[in-house]
Amino acid sequence: MGIVLFFVLQNRKAMKTKKKPLYQRKAFIIILILFVGFVGIQFVRPDVPNLPVTGDLEAPADVKAIIQRACYDCHSNNANLRWYDKIVPVYWGVASHIKDGRADLNFSEWNKLAPADQKGKLWESINQIIAGAMPLPSYTAVHTEAKVSPADLAVLKNYLASMVHSKPADTAAINAADKQYLHWEKNETAITKLSTAANGISYIPDYKNWQPISTTERFDNNTLRVIFGNDIAVKAIKENKIHPWPNGAIFAKVAWAQLQDKDGTTHTGEFKQVEYMIKDDKKYASTYGWGWARFKTPKMVPYGGANVLFTKECMNCHKPMAAEDFVFTLPIKH
Repeated sequence: MGIVLFFVLQNRKAMKTKKKPLYQRKAFIIILILFVGFVGIQFVRPDVPNLPVTGDLEAPADVKAIIQRACYDCHSNNANLRWYDKIVPVYWGVASHIKDGRADLNFSEWNKLAPADQKGKLWESINQIIAGAMPLPSYTAVHTEAKVSPADLAVLKNYLASMVHSKPADTAAINAADKQYLHWEKNETAITKLSTAANGISYIPDYKNWQPISTTERFDNNTLRVIFGNDIAVKAIKENKIHPWPNGAIFAKVAWAQLQDKDGTTHTGEFKQVEYMIKDDKKYASTYGWGWARFKTPKMVPYGGANVLFTKECMNCHKPMAAEDFVFTLPIKH
């Protein structure tokens, strides 16, 4: 026993006299600091509460299963956080996504939306899936089960199509719409002065002389839409300089009601609205570098009234398209 104790004491003495190289000690200290810091930040955790469900989405089982799997983690009050989602700093990003997701669309509070708005939100969601913006690619890279396959997308499209019930318009409605379109084409509207939105953007009547660059269809609310671009936007398209779009580029998206005659031919119906996106990354730095405005009815009534917060609605809708400079509709290729 005395011999063993002797060797132990000698070994400890040797360890004390033999110091490790300086670089090893510095590396150990750095690693120790990083480890302590990593452990410490685990306690800096924003709250992600699972709130009560006030009115969940009601849909067929196959549709509901797809939406739950792909959307509910960020767009419901029942976020299913995996163990790796709870590790800071990953958790900070997850908490931010959930907060933003619930603010824009919350399937657990579906009953707060009017039926038309419910269809609109579903249409918007499906189009974001088609564009590859949702679910977020950074999310599906880790949560592979959230990916939406082409078969899943077909199920969602068919469900939304089943909610739309259109019937042929009568001759009087078509004639009235054609007459209104002629007035629109000639700028013969009921506007006495240029309308101005709460954020200072005025109605731009010259958009009718711009070049059409794309079209979209909102079959959920039976509207046809044409997107016009000013000269700067058209030049950027021709030169493929749209990542980002140059300052001064302006888009005007015009929406008409969609009418069908008894032969199935589609007509532009009542004028609904015109929306503008104006690029100026300095002037509109706080709104993703774009100025937003919408004018409704032939009288061009500014959307949102005197409340500038209407821009939040535009931003939330376009946020998933950040990689495309927040522009949804890509130019038609000729």
